Amino acid sequence: MLVVLQQVNIVQKIKQAPDGDYQLGVLIGSFIPFVILVALAYWMYSRAKKRDQDL
Repeated sequence: MLVVLQQVNIVQKIKQAPDGDYQLGVLIGSFIPFVILVALAYWMYSRAKKRDQDL
């Protein structure tokens, strides 16, 4: 449900953006949490895989 609320705010911010650079910043800022979560998941997966190989 939180994702839906965030998407509405992003759409509103893009519609009210003063220029294209602001729109790009809003889009990049909205994807940063997703990228961090993917990187964290990959790091955890690789550490678990390495730990299994060491045993």
